[in-house]
Amino acid sequence: MFQENLHYLCMNIAIDFPAEVEFSNKKRWHLAFATIYCSRAFKNKASTKVSPVFVSSYSHGAAYNPRKVRVPTDTIAIDVGQQHTLFSGIDQSSLAKLVKDKSVDKLSNLGGVQGVAASLKSDTTNGINGDPEDVACRHEAFGSNTYPKPPTKSFFIFVRESFKDPTIIILLFCAALSLGFGIKEHGLKEGWYDGGSIFVAVFLVIAVSSISNFRQNRQFDKLSKVSKNIPVEAVRKGRRQQISIFEIVVGDVICLKIGDQIPADGILVEAHSLQVDESSMTGESDHVEINLSHNPFLISGTKVADGYGMMLVTSVGMNTTWGEMMSEISSDSNEKTPLQERLNKLTSSIGKVGLLVAFLVLVVLLIRYFTGTTKDENGNKEFNGSKTSSDDVINVVVGIVAAAVTIVVVAIPEGLPLAVTLTLAYSMKRMMADQAMVRKLSACETMGSATTICTDKTGTLTLNKMTVTKFFLGKDHVKAESHTTISAKVLELFHLGVGLNTTGSVFKSFEPCSSFEFSGSPTEKAILSWAVMELNMDMDQVKRNFNILHVEAFNSEKKKSGVLIKNITDGTIHAHWKGAAEMILRMCSHYNDLEGNIKPLEESDKKECDRIIEGMAASGLRCIAFAHKQVPEAEQEDQEHMHGKVPNNSLILLGFVGLKDPCRPGVKKAVENCQNAGVNIKMITGDNVFTAKAIATECGILHPNQEVDDGAVIEGEEFRNLTDEVRMERVEKIRVMARSSPFDKLLMVQCLRKKGHVIAVTGDGTNDAPALKEADIGLSMGIQGTEVAKESSDIVILDDNFSSVATVLKWGRCVYNNIQKFIQFQLTVNVAALVINFVAAVSAGEVPLTAVQLLWVNLIMDTLGALALATEKPTEELMKKKPVGRTEPLITNVMWRNLMAQALYQIVVLLTLQFKGESIFGVKEKVNDTLIFNTFVLCQVFNEFNARSLEKKNVFEGIHRNKLFVAIIGITLVLQVVMVEFLKKFANTERLNWGQWGICIGFAAASWPIGWVVKCIAVPERPIFSYLSLNYFRALFK
Repeated sequence: MFQENLHYLCMNIAIDFPAEVEFSNKKRWHLAFATIYCSRAFKNKASTKVSPVFVSSYSHGAAYNPRKVRVPTDTIAIDVGQQHTLFSGIDQSSLAKLVKDKSVDKLSNLGGVQGVAASLKSDTTNGINGDPEDVACRHEAFGSNTYPKPPTKSFFIFVRESFKDPTIIILLFCAALSLGFGIKEHGLKEGWYDGGSIFVAVFLVIAVSSISNFRQNRQFDKLSKVSKNIPVEAVRKGRRQQISIFEIVVGDVICLKIGDQIPADGILVEAHSLQVDESSMTGESDHVEINLSHNPFLISGTKVADGYGMMLVTSVGMNTTWGEMMSEISSDSNEKTPLQERLNKLTSSIGKVGLLVAFLVLVVLLIRYFTGTTKDENGNKEFNGSKTSSDDVINVVVGIVAAAVTIVVVAIPEGLPLAVTLTLAYSMKRMMADQAMVRKLSACETMGSATTICTDKTGTLTLNKMTVTKFFLGKDHVKAESHTTISAKVLELFHLGVGLNTTGSVFKSFEPCSSFEFSGSPTEKAILSWAVMELNMDMDQVKRNFNILHVEAFNSEKKKSGVLIKNITDGTIHAHWKGAAEMILRMCSHYNDLEGNIKPLEESDKKECDRIIEGMAASGLRCIAFAHKQVPEAEQEDQEHMHGKVPNNSLILLGFVGLKDPCRPGVKKAVENCQNAGVNIKMITGDNVFTAKAIATECGILHPNQEVDDGAVIEGEEFRNLTDEVRMERVEKIRVMARSSPFDKLLMVQCLRKKGHVIAVTGDGTNDAPALKEADIGLSMGIQGTEVAKESSDIVILDDNFSSVATVLKWGRCVYNNIQKFIQFQLTVNVAALVINFVAAVSAGEVPLTAVQLLWVNLIMDTLGALALATEKPTEELMKKKPVGRTEPLITNVMWRNLMAQALYQIVVLLTLQFKGESIFGVKEKVNDTLIFNTFVLCQVFNEFNARSLEKKNVFEGIHRNKLFVAIIGITLVLQVVMVEFLKKFANTERLNWGQWGICIGFAAASWPIGWVVKCIAVPERPIFSYLSLNYFRALFK
C-alpha cells in the first residue's frame, strides 16, 4: 500500500512537471523520485493513519501556480524543491565548486567563460540587462552579495557586564544586608530606606553606564556598515556604472584595477598583466598571475596587486569562498586606544589610594565603635558590650562597611573610561558629518598630537577634475581650432595611443541627443574626452581594427603604461606608450611633426622638449607624453607569442598634453591653519618638480619666492640616494618631494618618526599601504583610494579634500582637550571627597556624606559630568596651540594648579561646616549634614563651568552653543533640589529654607572668582613631577 501511494504521489508531480525543463534537470528529479520510491525504511512509520494531506502540484506556465491534490491518508508527503528555470544547465553549487577547485577542465566542459556567461543569461562584453526584474530573478536563484551580520550585543549584555564590576558587587551586597537588617529592626514601612536607597543609586549608575556603552556599540555597527559598502564598477547593458558591492549579482561583469578588492567569486573575461594578492585566503605572500589559459579563477576578498581586467561573477555572498570564512568569524569592537590604556592606569592608581583611605576609615570607625567612643542620638554609647544586641552591632558594622565601600566608589574615577568612550563616540559621529570616517579609534586622539602631515597633491590639494588645456605635437604647439591641420596618419596614431592604452572606457547610448560617458581615473577620463571630442576618435572602431597582445599597466612606481597591439588588416605589430613626459622622452630617438614626418630627436630637440615640459609644469599642468613604435618584421613573431615587456627603446615621440587640475577652494586657508597650529605640511607627489613647486606655492606650502636650492624642494630619486646622516639632517627642511615613489614616501615617514615627529600621511594607491601603516595616522582617500589603501589606513577622508584633513586634526585636538577637562573636574572631586571623609572619620568618628549621597555625587561627576564636558565642540583656539608631544604628561601643570586650588577650597569650606557649621548657622546636626551635602554637590556643578577651559579665564564663552552642557547643568540642579527637598528619607536630608539655599549657592559660586584668580598664576612648562626625579636631585647637588 505504501509503495502504491508513494508511486501515486511521485507520478502526480512528475506528470505536471513543466515540459520546458531540460533533460539534465528531469534526470535529477527522476533520481530523487527513485530514491524516495526505494526508501523501505518509511514503511513502518507510514502504517499509522494520518489525516488527508494536500500536496502542491505545479501546473504549466511561467508562474507555476500550485494546485491542491488530495492524497490518501496513509502516505507521506515530501516537499521537493523547484529549480529556477531561467538559468538552465547550471546551478549554484556547481558554480561555487568550479571556482573553489580552480578546475580548468570543468570550465572547458561548461563551454569556457562564454558558455558559463550564456548559461547565466549574461554577455562578457555588455554584461547583464540589469533591470529590477532581472536583478530580482538573480537574487532569487543565486542569492545576494551579503553576509549574515554577527549578532550585535543586546542592551542586557552591557547591563550584565556592569554587574561584574567588583565595587558594584560589594555595594549590592552591603545594600542587601542593610535592607534586611533595616526591615528587621524598623519594619518594612520604615526599614527599607537605607538599603533601598543604595539599591536605587547603584541601579541608576548601572543603567546610565549600560546605555552609554550600548549606544557606542550601535555607533560602531553603523560605521562598520558604511566601511563595508565598497563601490565597484560593473558593466550593465554595455555601460560601465558604479554600483554598491552589495548590489552585485551572479552574471555581472565587473571591472578590476590595481588596488581593488575582488567583490565576489568569478571567472576572468579578459586581463592585462593581472596579478592578485591571495594572502588573505592562502597565507602566501607571492602574487598570483591570473590569465585565461591556466588560472582564470578569481576569489572574493583577495586584492588586485597589478594590471587590470574584467571578471564574470559566478558566486556571491555566502556561496563564495570568502563567505564560508566569514560565516565562522564574528567581529568584536573592544579596541582600546592608547589614551584609554593610560587612563585605565591612572584610574587604577587613584583607586589604590582610594582603597587605602577607605580601609583606614573602616578601621578607625570600627575601633571607635567597639571602644564605645561613638554615641547615639540620645547621647548614649552605641556599643555597650554584651548589652548591645547582635542585630544592632551587625547594622552598625554594615553601615560602616557601606560607607567605606562608597568612599572607594567615589575615589575610583569610573567616569574616566566613560568620558573617553563618550568623547570618541561623539567625535566619530561628528567627524563622519565632516567627511572623515574613523576606522581605528586610536587615530582620533593621536591626530591631535600630529606634528607633520605628509599629503598627496592630486585629488587632495587639487580637485582631481582634469582637463586637457595644452597640446604639443612633437615640438609644435597645436591650438584647439587647429586640430584639422594634423596629418591623418599622426591622428590615427594618437587614436591608437589613447584608445587602446587606457583603463578607461567610452559609452554612448543609441538614444537621440545622448552624450558621451567617460569612465576611469580622472586622468584617463580627461584624455579620452579630449581624444573623442577634439580629435574625433571612434573608440569602438579602434578596438575592432586592432587586437591587444600585451599590456604593461600603469602604477605609481613606473609612472607609465604601455600596450602591444596587432593590426588585424595587415598583421603589423605596434607598441604605444604614455606617461610622465620626461620619462617617455628618455625612451625616444625620433619624433613626429605636424605633417607626419619622422625626424631624429637631436640633443637640441630634447632640450626644447624639456623647455616645453617645464613650461607646462610651471603653469601647474600635469604633462603626459605619447610615443609609439612599429615592431620590425624580424621581431614580430617573437613579440606576438611572448608575454614579455612592451618594446620601450628607440620610440617615436608623438607629442605632449598638459592637464590642468585646479586647487581645491579653501585648501590654502586649511594649510595656513595647520601651519599656525605648529603642524608642518609636506607635499609628496609623483608629478615633476616644476608642477609640484607651482601647486605647492598656490596652496601656501611654499612661499612664492622660495628657492629650490634651499632644501625645501627635492626629487624622490635624490632623496633616496642621500646618505642616512644627510637624509636625517635635511628631512625636516623638505616641504615638497616631486617624482616620488611610494618607497620614498615610506622613507620620509620613517626618518621623521626617528626625529620624534608624530606623522599623519595621506595615500590613495595600493603602493601607499606601507607608508600608511608606518605612519602614526594613516589617512586614505574615500573616492580615489583603493581598497588596499583604505584597509591600511586609520581614517578615510570621504571627500578626498585636504580641508577635511585639517578638520580631523582639529577634532583630534578636541578629543584630547575634552579628556583633560574631565580629568581636572574628576580629580577635584576625588581629592576633596577623600580628604573630607578621611579627616571627618578619623576626628569625629563619622563620615559627613552617606552612601546614597556619595553615590549621587558619583553619578553627577562620572556620568553627567562626562556627558557635559566630553561633548564640547572644537574651537579655533585649539588650532593656535602647539601639538602635544609624545611624552607630555596627561595631567599638565596647568591642570594641577586648577584642580588643587578648587579641591583645597572645597576641603576648607566643607570641614568648616562639618566642625563649626551647627554653631555658625545655629542649625541641628541633620540640617548641617544636608548643608554639607548640598554645598558639596553645588561646588561640583559650579566647578563644571571652570573645567570648560583649562587656561581661558572667561569660562562662559560659547556656552550658548553647547545646549547639551546647559541642559545637563539644569537637570543636575533640578535633581539636586528634588533630592534635598522631596527625598528626605531616601537621601537622608532635611529641607532647607531660602537662606540656607543661598548660603550653599554662595559657597559654590565662590569657585568662579577663585578659578579666575588661579588662572592668573603662571606655571612652569616642565612637568611638576619631573622635579621629583632622582636624576634631577643628583644634577642639582653636583
